[in-house]
Amino acid sequence: MKKITAILLALVLALTSLSALAAPLSVIATPSPHGEILELIEDDLAALGYELELEIVTDYVIENPATSAGDVMANFFQHIPYLAGYNAGVGEEDQLAGVIPTHFEPLGIYPGTKTSLEEIAEGDTIVVPNDPTNMTRAFLLLADAGLIKLPEGTTLESIVTKYDVENPLNLEFLDVNAELAPTMREDAAFAVINGNNAALNNLNPNTDAVYAEKPDSLAGQSYVNLFAVRTENADADFVKALQQCVYTQKVYDLIVERGFVPTFTVPAAEEAAE
Repeated sequence: MKKITAILLALVLALTSLSALAAPLSVIATPSPHGEILELIEDDLAALGYELELEIVTDYVIENPATSAGDVMANFFQHIPYLAGYNAGVGEEDQLAGVIPTHFEPLGIYPGTKTSLEEIAEGDTIVVPNDPTNMTRAFLLLADAGLIKLPEGTTLESIVTKYDVENPLNLEFLDVNAELAPTMREDAAFAVINGNNAALNNLNPNTDAVYAEKPDSLAGQSYVNLFAVRTENADADFVKALQQCVYTQKVYDLIVERGFVPTFTVPAAEEAAE
């Protein structure tokens, strides 16, 4: 009996010792698929010696400042142009580096009071996100769908508002915070919703949107979601551990299940992990 007790005590002490040695890895993320991905790989990170400290938020306001300030080690919620916009507005000491590209989240036009673009009528209201990056992207999508026309030469880097578009149907554009767009579909014919907020409201761009960005589109190649860390941490061991755990089949499958497009391949991921 004493021998069994000693063995159990040794096991407890060993587990306690391993737990004490685990390095904290604090990440702030939006819920889906970002937070879901991190929750999925929590045990894998633990196996590599990292204890995940995950904070879930639903806005786009605090993630980058919190990472710049060192309150968290990484964030996971944004695409490349959004990060570039943040870096353009802060000093060198607050710059962040994008690491571990993971997936593309198609922007979609979702039904509101109408269920088909063929039903669009003069004066209809369309909800669009109000942050500059996603607003321009929304108008590019609406132009691609044939609802409006944009100034010649408009690109993803352009700043486009409702006052810049050629609007033959006199559509009303209601610009709101991106997270509010899904809740306002009852007040509009259609709503342009980004992938992150669509997922939060159980909307899949592949099945629920009446029109969505294509994976091979310019947006599909540009708006890749990724992690962000302070620049001095871009090559840190915790970043390598995150990449090893993210670039796996189960994460790939989760991204596809949520209606998004992975930007890594599993064979390449396995090579990166070696």
